[in-house]
Amino acid sequence: MSAGIPPEAPLDCPLCPRLVAFREKTAAEHPDWHNAPVESFGKADARLLIIGLAPGLRGANRTGRPFTGDWAGDLLYATLDRFGFSRGTYASHAGDGVELVDAMITNAVRCVPPENKPVGAEASACRPYLTSRIAAMSQLRAVLCLGKISHDNTLRALGLPLKTATFGHAATADLDGPGGPVRLFDSYHCSRYNTNTGRLTQAMFDGVFADIRAFLDHG
Repeated sequence: MSAGIPPEAPLDCPLCPRLVAFREKTAAEHPDWHNAPVESFGKADARLLIIGLAPGLRGANRTGRPFTGDWAGDLLYATLDRFGFSRGTYASHAGDGVELVDAMITNAVRCVPPENKPVGAEASACRPYLTSRIAAMSQLRAVLCLGKISHDNTLRALGLPLKTATFGHAATADLDGPGGPVRLFDSYHCSRYNTNTGRLTQAMFDGVFADIRAFLDHG
């Protein structure tokens, strides 16, 4: 792990003043929500790590589980199920009993940002947790980055320059991970905006997961 940094941020993480203030404001308005850094979901021996940008306000920040409770989660979990990366029935809350199979989901930034837009300093402050999360996955073989910001932060978390791999939907790159070779897969983020505008279709998203499934099954 990264210089003794754990792979998950503490629930009272103080590193980013703007995010702390937003958490506290949201907690005052919605005291029954999670309103804290969102832990990764899945088992550390998974071969696939899916990395998003940050928790959604009414998604993971509300439910406490990555990509749970909003449109992006509806699309992601349905796709995971179709490709054998989950079991159980997704019901948009953390207690629905869904389990991931050979996969883990996390975010580059663990706290919800205002307008879903973390700034560079916040991504940098949170990056040691992503570095440690990646390092703690001894069987890791594939990383799926949802969006360019996730892609860039993942390269930085691996200690690699951004020129190592160019982001593009369905792009791949073979990288040196902390435990051995890792293949990076890219997709446009599965947000409602991207799907409503046609930037990302179900067929496009399925295509990326088909590539990941084939890679993990056959190398």
